This record gives sequence, C-alpha cells and structure tokens, in this order.
Amino acid sequence: MNQTEKEKDGLLILDYQSGNKLALAELVKRWHKHFCKKSFFIVKDADEAKDVAQDSWRTIIDKLETIKDPYSFSGWAMRIVHTKSIDVLRKRQKDLKGKKNIKLNSYEVDEPYDEKTALKKKLYLAILELPIDQQEVIRLFYMEELPLNDISKLLKIKQGTIKSRLFHAREKLKLILKEI
Repeated sequence: MNQTEKEKDGLLILDYQSGNKLALAELVKRWHKHFCKKSFFIVKDADEAKDVAQDSWRTIIDKLETIKDPYSFSGWAMRIVHTKSIDVLRKRQKDLKGKKNIKLNSYEVDEPYDEKTALKKKLYLAILELPIDQQEVIRLFYMEELPLNDISKLLKIKQGTIKSRLFHAREKLKLILKEI
C-alpha cells in the first residue's frame, strides 16, 4: 500500500472521528473486499469469510474512535481480520476434534481429478491436522509466500519462533503424509 492510500485512510478516520459518518461508509467501501479476501485465504470458506469480515467491522467501528495512529489503519484492521479468522479456524478444529473422519467441506478443486488433485486434497487434510499456530505459519509462508520477517511482524512473534513452527509443522506433515 502506498503512502497516498494510507493518507486517504487516515483522513477518512480523522473525518469520522470529527463527526462525519459518511467517512465510515467510504472506509467500508475501500476495505470490505480486502477483509473478505484476507479472511477467505485463512478460513477457505466464502460464507465464513464474509461473516468474519462483518464481525471485524463491528470491532473496528467500536474502536475507531480510539485508534492512536489513523494512518496505520490498514495494518491495524488487517490484524483484527486475521485474528478473527484464526478464531474461526480454532473453533472449526475444536468441532472436528473427536471425529474420526475429517470431511473436506470447504476445499474444492475445479480441475479434473488426477493424482495431483488427490495429492492436494491429502496435503490440505494433513495441514488441518496441525495445530492452528503451525497451520497459520505454513499458510503464510507457502501460500502467501511471505518472508519470515513479515510473518513475524504480522503475528507479533519472534522470527525464531516462526522458524521453529515451520520446522515442527514440516516434520508433522511428513509423518502424517507417510501414514496416508
């Protein structure tokens, strides 16, 4: 995001804080689609992603009056969306615990069925068996192709912890995939 976009967001927030409620509508118009995409990337379900975006807006609107740096809206808001998306994954994983067969209900491949498709499904299921914190790092590193320092900033944890989670996730994936 370039500086002028951050400035636009900051000015909209300052305008909203000074009483212009239309500024909020413009902010929603600018960011809602981004929130849905970010959430979908994590939860892999369009309906849940929309719910997360909506829930995120509730939190954002409640806290918009108290934001310390209006020009840092994008990172602040995306962090809220990220956290709420992870909460959905945790709830989903908790619901799946205890069930013997994990159903692939939110992942569909549009390509014809072949060995590659089967491998993708197996890998997706294997990732679902990892703890949430490891799933998160795997997705950010391999799917979003974020560098370790960006993941560290996004998750607000040390880079060494990121490396450790990646290592342990890879090891667990090896074991899970060997069983399959």
